[in-house]
Amino acid sequence: MSQFVTLDEIRAAQRRIAGTAMRTPLYRVSRARLRMARAPEPAFDLYIKAESEQPIGSFKLRGAYNMMSQLTHDALRHGVITYSSGNHGQGVAYAARALGAKAVIVVPENAPAVKKAATRELGAEIVEVGPASSERRAKAEELAAKCGYTIVPPYDDPAIIAGQGTCGLEIIEQLPGVDIVIAPVSGGGLLGGVAAAVKQAAPHVKVWGAEPALAADAKESFETKTLVEWPADKTTRTIGDGLRTQSLGTLNFEHVVRYVDGIAAVEEEEILAAMRVMLATTTLTPEPSGAVSLAAALFHSAELPKASKVAVVLSGGNLEPGLKTELDRAIVTGNG
Repeated sequence: MSQFVTLDEIRAAQRRIAGTAMRTPLYRVSRARLRMARAPEPAFDLYIKAESEQPIGSFKLRGAYNMMSQLTHDALRHGVITYSSGNHGQGVAYAARALGAKAVIVVPENAPAVKKAATRELGAEIVEVGPASSERRAKAEELAAKCGYTIVPPYDDPAIIAGQGTCGLEIIEQLPGVDIVIAPVSGGGLLGGVAAAVKQAAPHVKVWGAEPALAADAKESFETKTLVEWPADKTTRTIGDGLRTQSLGTLNFEHVVRYVDGIAAVEEEEILAAMRVMLATTTLTPEPSGAVSLAAALFHSAELPKASKVAVVLSGGNLEPGLKTELDRAIVTGNG
């Protein structure tokens, strides 16, 4: 029997993470600025949920702290381990520091340097492996068995899903009348949690996922209602380094099928264009993985139901400095 996360569990997570994870702001995007940036102007009012303003620059702190704060003293004393392309590792490292526990993070060798550096600065030990998400998980399980660490999964766990769901609950509280919420999807912790929260709190609101077309395993799984896995050499093609997971988690898949209304697959140039739009029209800094939801709203609005208010989740802002420089230059030279 599947364990679907309840609204009460998400509300309990909201209370639990208060004071550690931020209640992030929801910003309305100016239509005038969209026109000035020569961006597509949607028929709906557009809002951005700025998870980039979390202490670690992404939503991942919500789930990590919600799970880890419920561990026993003995488990915390032995330490925790996780496998992550970057942001979840920072979430676990931050939560471990707050709870006085050792953290070990298994990351792919091609993870952005900015994310690895931030994780180290939080006091975590980093172990690097190959690019496949399956390699990261296998190494974490090996070390957990050897050293007695508790694994903090990046997405496939009820406490993680409930923690990420607090983001969706906040959107419902912050934006009365919201019609559609769009969240990035990779392993499905964020989308599954947001959808569970939104659909149980406000069943009329539509929830959509967004992911790169080059790593669209979640869209295939959703549309076929069968959990599929893509090979790493396919999912690693996308610029969205946080969305290269090869499949949805098992529990996440079940939440997505039950609560999500659709998933849009966006092209690489649409991701970059959405990043340029966000940089040009707001004070927010998006990483590629975080910008897919805006890309879906701007370039795939014809796929979405009719709406007056749409909220997109900017899941993270840990952008490599070199890429930001390139995007800023494109905006200044008018190539944005």
